[in-house]
Amino acid sequence: MVIENMEKDNLKKIEAILFISGRFLNMQDLISFSDLNPIVIRDLLSQLGQKYDSADSAIQIVKKNDMWKMDVKQEYYFLVNKFATGSPEFSKAEQETLAIVALKQPIKQSVVVKIRGNKAYDHIKKFFELKLVKKKKLGRTYELSLSEDFYDYFNISEGGSLNKNA
Repeated sequence: MVIENMEKDNLKKIEAILFISGRFLNMQDLISFSDLNPIVIRDLLSQLGQKYDSADSAIQIVKKNDMWKMDVKQEYYFLVNKFATGSPEFSKAEQETLAIVALKQPIKQSVVVKIRGNKAYDHIKKFFELKLVKKKKLGRTYELSLSEDFYDYFNISEGGSLNKNA
């Protein structure tokens, strides 16, 4: 009984962390916020995913590239977009860098850095780690383009229009 209560508390702890973060968290983030070990966390994430999948809920647990976040199911995006406020997952500078890549793709990394400044290296690294951008070696620089994950992440079709459910 004590172990069962502890597991329920741990499940609630992970659920609260995902809820309040509003962004993708990697395993290290989850470990540092919860003080739980990775094996327990993976089990709890699986249980949470099943809980929301089986429940009649507008919430889901999204896993992408060994990162997790709590999010609204796609069919409810239109509602959330009306109410969403607060700090975005990407800074304004990161959004501007990503917009340049999206508009000008394929584009050399060196050109992006010329336009956006040296901080663009950090932005591009983050986008690459999130698998939103693809890099292809091109001489002494990289050619950048959007990945399929970019379109999934932002819920848009590769043609650029919003998905019907959004």
